[in-house]
Amino acid sequence: MYVLLGANGNITSKAVRLLRAQNQSVRVVGRDAARLRALKEAGAELAVGDVQRAGFLADVFRGAEGVYAMIPPDYASPDHRAYQNAVGEAIAKAIAASGVRSVISLSSLGAGLPGGTGPIAGLHDQEERLKKLAGISVLHLRAGYFMENHLHAIALIKAYGVYPGMIAPAAPIAMIAAQDIAAAVAKELVTPSYQGQTVKNLLGQRDVTMSDAARTLGAAVGKPDLQYVQADPVQAKAGMVAAGFSPNVADLFEEMCKALSDGRISKTYTRDAGSTTPTSIEQFATVFAAAYKASGH
Repeated sequence: MYVLLGANGNITSKAVRLLRAQNQSVRVVGRDAARLRALKEAGAELAVGDVQRAGFLADVFRGAEGVYAMIPPDYASPDHRAYQNAVGEAIAKAIAASGVRSVISLSSLGAGLPGGTGPIAGLHDQEERLKKLAGISVLHLRAGYFMENHLHAIALIKAYGVYPGMIAPAAPIAMIAAQDIAAAVAKELVTPSYQGQTVKNLLGQRDVTMSDAARTLGAAVGKPDLQYVQADPVQAKAGMVAAGFSPNVADLFEEMCKALSDGRISKTYTRDAGSTTPTSIEQFATVFAAAYKASGH
């Protein structure tokens, strides 16, 4: 039996379906039973509770062959780093108490840097926390920029006719589809390739600039001339807060975007065959187009 955190997210839901297709027993952890109904219907066992409670997580992890651990985002949290640390500490304590010996932890490109990377610094802290666990093999999956992040721009594109964002337009970004991360998670749970503390980069099919992404995604929705515009951070963060993000989280995103723009994050990895995944931005554009159409006018 395998346990996966983040059941309400893109990666976990896809990994669960891959595992169930292999008739693997799966337990998923989430905060809202109603939102987990589809996974229950897919054959997953549900564990509903607070991921900041180490005792709850230890009970959920106990007896598992492997655990996929991640810190579910809470973009409304007034102090996001404190929230990340609380969840991260609960996960580490639960792993130690449960007897689990194999853990896959979702991290991020740039997590090797101690700071200056916004919310990614919280994943640096989590990597360091998990490294202290004795006798447990941990695979730190350092994933690139999620292609699914582009879906958040749909309303802005429809409202303004351009794709605004805080990342520099010409900065090469390793962009990856959630389905490729999910495939890696499912594979490593069933047939682990790691021992001890291991870092694996997941970089997507190729590096893509935000301008290139805008053109590709725009073409898929009948806007081949869609322009990406680097937004003023003050305006961008005001928009985030209006959408429900806390001011603290908006500030952290600005810091992360600066680190993506100036190359600090891209300097931390080297692409090779093992870190390259199959889904291209052109293939993801079909997902984007479906979401664009579904969002109405």
